[in-house]
Amino acid sequence: MTSVPGWTEFLDGLRDLPDRVLARLPESQQQDPQIRQEAARLALSAVVASGIDALTSDPDHPAFLPQISNYITIGQPNADTNYRTTKLTPGGTYRLRGRRGSMNQAVIAESGPRPKQVEGSVNLGAPRPVHDLNALSADADGHYDVILSPERPEGYTGDWWPLDPTSNGLLVRLVGSVWGKEVEPTLSIDRLDIAAPRPRRDAAVLEANLRAIPGFASFIAPLLVDRPQKLRTEGYINKLKAVDFSQMGGLKGQFYYEGAYDLADDEALLIETTVPERYAYRSVILTNDIYETTDWYNNHSSLNGAQAPVDADGILRIIVSARDPGVPNWLDTAGFTTGVIQGRWVDCSSEPVPTVRKLALADVRAALPAATPQVSPRERETIIRDRRAALQQRPLW
Repeated sequence: MTSVPGWTEFLDGLRDLPDRVLARLPESQQQDPQIRQEAARLALSAVVASGIDALTSDPDHPAFLPQISNYITIGQPNADTNYRTTKLTPGGTYRLRGRRGSMNQAVIAESGPRPKQVEGSVNLGAPRPVHDLNALSADADGHYDVILSPERPEGYTGDWWPLDPTSNGLLVRLVGSVWGKEVEPTLSIDRLDIAAPRPRRDAAVLEANLRAIPGFASFIAPLLVDRPQKLRTEGYINKLKAVDFSQMGGLKGQFYYEGAYDLADDEALLIETTVPERYAYRSVILTNDIYETTDWYNNHSSLNGAQAPVDADGILRIIVSARDPGVPNWLDTAGFTTGVIQGRWVDCSSEPVPTVRKLALADVRAALPAATPQVSPRERETIIRDRRAALQQRPLW
């Protein structure tokens, strides 16, 4: 028994977390040694995210910190997005400043108290205000400066964002398309309506933060793991459907589609779709069977609008397979025979849901336009290494 209040409860609250993740999966997956360890990894991701929050979050002295990524895999991160979060004290006045950068999207969404969950449902609450970093004015060096508060400060004439007085956090999404070319924004946040120094944190606050870790980890780790199986049960295997993520933290203006995939080593899926006449962003990613985004740093497993060209006939064609078909628009399943395909259009003039056709890997070339370029193994190796370098150079912290 430890003499530190909350420590034993912290350990006890996490002891069976991997089992709670596995409990949401079919029996066959629960018994799979590989999936068991992947469930443990997902649970550890949730603990790490919760631990970062417990160690660093202070709504009176906030900072934007990493949330999810290729390495903290809860919540099925988008491959093109860097995520940051910070806590707020409801009703506070905050100043944000930094360099605006040139990302495809740089948005800051407010968040509120987590709603009570009903068994079998996923609800992260009604959408809250979203603020656009790219819409702010900037000086000659690209620096922005904006106040975020429930009421505009008296006499203040600069950029101002109204803050919902019940919001207790911010989630930043920095979305890139041309990796290595776009300039990442810089972000700082400061609460203005209290004194600048931070006093020694009270023992009760530290204990409360410690005790909160199991609760948040237990909420987020199992949250989406059964989604692939639900898609299979609904009959969406190797086909796609429109999906509404508005109650799961999805941004307004984003249209999603997804479906489960099931592929042998010598098979491939051909995804085909028209492309909206107007859109701000598009992407297609893969997940594994517990809804973790497939490792996009080290595999060719995500494609966005800058990476996946549309064919001359106006059709976007993407191949999903375990083995490299030697074409530009390839999504690598990276050793997973089953998982999920998810795509999105953002701020689009239409909302097409692609069709999916299974074919033999040997027949891929014949199913594509004759003008489709050939990608050699050496070229693919260079592409993957360049992807990895560009992504590693995006700041994670």
